[in-house]
Amino acid sequence: MRRGIAASALVASLALTATACGGSDSDSGKSDGPVTITWWDTSNATNEAPTYKALVQRFEAANKDIKVKYVDVPFDQAQNKFDTAAGAKGAPDVLRSEVGWTPAFAKKGFFLPLDGTEALADQAAFEPNLIKQAQYEGKTYGVPLVTDTLALVYNKALFKKAGITEAPKTWDELRADAAKVKAKAGVDGYWGSTQAYYAQSFLHGEGTDTVDVGAKKITVDSAAAKKAYGTWLSLFSGKGLHKADATADAYAHIQDAFVNGKVAAILQGPWEITNFYKGSAFKDRNNLGIATVPAGSTGKAGAPTGGHNLSVYAGSDQAHQEAALKFVKFMTSAQSQETIALKNSTLPTRSDAYTAKVKADPGIAGYQGVLSAARPRPALAEYSSLWGPLDTELPKVASGKESLDKGLSNAELAMTRLVPDFSK
Repeated sequence: MRRGIAASALVASLALTATACGGSDSDSGKSDGPVTITWWDTSNATNEAPTYKALVQRFEAANKDIKVKYVDVPFDQAQNKFDTAAGAKGAPDVLRSEVGWTPAFAKKGFFLPLDGTEALADQAAFEPNLIKQAQYEGKTYGVPLVTDTLALVYNKALFKKAGITEAPKTWDELRADAAKVKAKAGVDGYWGSTQAYYAQSFLHGEGTDTVDVGAKKITVDSAAAKKAYGTWLSLFSGKGLHKADATADAYAHIQDAFVNGKVAAILQGPWEITNFYKGSAFKDRNNLGIATVPAGSTGKAGAPTGGHNLSVYAGSDQAHQEAALKFVKFMTSAQSQETIALKNSTLPTRSDAYTAKVKADPGIAGYQGVLSAARPRPALAEYSSLWGPLDTELPKVASGKESLDKGLSNAELAMTRLVPDFSK
C-alpha cells in the first residue's frame, strides 16, 4: 500500500487517451501483424517504472507477435481512471491493480476470470493467501505481482543501547521497551500513526476487523474493536512514546525521524525499504530490524496485506486477451519477480522468486519473515473505502479533540452509508 505518489499532468493526459479494446491498438488492424496490448502500470514513476519498462522490452524481444504499449498512470488516479475507461469500453488490456480494487472491478465485470488460463499456470508457486485476496466469489481475477504488509521496523543499535535483545512481541512489551530506549538512548522508542491502515494491526490483534463480512455486520464500534483502538490510543502517551501527529505531513515526519535515528521503532511497510537505506541510521543496512507486529490480547499478531496484482480487462477481444494473458504470465514469473525485487526492493509473491540474491537484501529477507502474519482482505467491494471514515475520526481522537467512543460512533455511522445492507 504505497503512499504519497505524486500526480503527473502529462501521464494523466496519456492515461485518459490510452485505450486497447477491440484491437484498436493493433498495427493497422491486420490479423497477421503483431497484436498491441496496453498496460497501465501504477508503480512509482521514478523508482520503480524503469524496471518494468525494461521487462516489457525483454518480453517483446521474446514475443515478436506482441507489442506492449506502456503507460505509467499515477497510483492515486488509476482506480478512478480505470473505472471510467472500463465503463466506456476503452480500458487497457492489463492493469497493475492494487489488491483492494479486485472485488469492485470483478463485481462490475471489468476483470477477466483467470482460473485455468495461461496466466495462472504457476498458481501453486504463489503464496496461498495472496491468491485468496485476488479472488471474488470463487473466481480469481488477478495474478499477484508484488506484495506488502506492515511490520515493526526498528533500529537495532538503539535497541542494543537500551539493553533490548529482541523485538517486542506484544504491545505491552513495546511500551516497556520504548521507556527503556528513552532512558538509555535519549530518543523516543516508538512513534505511531493516526492513519486507519496502520491501526489495522490492533484490530487483528483482538481478532476483529472493521466489518464481519460473513455476518454482514459493521464491527468497528464493537467491544473488541474498542479494546483494539484503546491500545492504539494508549501508545501516543507515556515515556518514550511520541505524541500523535495529526498534520497532513505526519507520514513524512514519522519516516524522517526513523531513518535518521530520532525514534527507535515504527510500523511500516516494505515500500519504504529503499528509503530506509537512504537515512543516516541505516547506512549499514544490517542495522534495520524487522519483526512481526506486536500481538494483542488474543496472543496472535496480524497485519493488513497490500500489494498489486496484474489483472486482464474483460472487454478486450480474444486476440488481445490471449496476448495479455501471456504478458501477465511473463511479468509474474519467478525470473521477472527476482528482477523486480533486486531492482526495486519490493517483495515477490511466489516462493521460488526468493533466491539467494534476493534474500541478500536484509529488508526483503526481513519482510519475507513476517508475511505469515499478513491477513488477506475480505472479498468485499467496499472494504478499502471503510478506512475513509476512520481516517477522518482517528486523528481527532489521537489529538484529544474527540473521545474514542465518539470517534468510533461517527465512523460506524459513516460506514452504514458505504455498506447499507450491513447491520450495526
